Amino acid sequence: MSTLAILRYPHPRLHLVATPVEEVDDSIRQLCDDMLETMYASNGVGLAATQVDVQKRLLVMDLSEDSDAPQVYINPEIIWRSDEKIVWKEGCLSVPTVFDEVQRHAQIRVRALGRDGQPFEVEASELHAVCLQHEIDHLDGKVFVEYLSPLKARRIKTKMQKMSRDDVRGG
Repeated sequence: MSTLAILRYPHPRLHLVATPVEEVDDSIRQLCDDMLETMYASNGVGLAATQVDVQKRLLVMDLSEDSDAPQVYINPEIIWRSDEKIVWKEGCLSVPTVFDEVQRHAQIRVRALGRDGQPFEVEASELHAVCLQHEIDHLDGKVFVEYLSPLKARRIKTKMQKMSRDDVRGG
């Protein structure tokens, strides 16, 4: 396994729409493993393939306190959303140091393939539902910043651009 580079907002490739995984083979399973390693190394709870510049519909998550319950969703699709909404303070590995409240559906049902290529469905609520919606947004080319006011989004974009310039300069 190896850690992968995470694209930082506002990188244009974060806005590409991922394509479905045609076959769950060893290369896809390796990508899942590498994404999990990357997510754990970055202290995240979720990571979409688009964030590591792979335009495939694949995401990984682990919401456990001990980081010992990895979840893999290949070709995830939200098939039901509750009318009830929930507001959650979200962060993102592609938008480091930024956290803000986003309104999402309180409960969802998702259909996907597992790491083994077998289909499954899961009903999710609270953090699980928020995380799945956040990561599926990535696969659809959307970053959580886009849910915020235009003023907040511009400030975050400027902050991320400055951080990227500072990283290049080593400062």
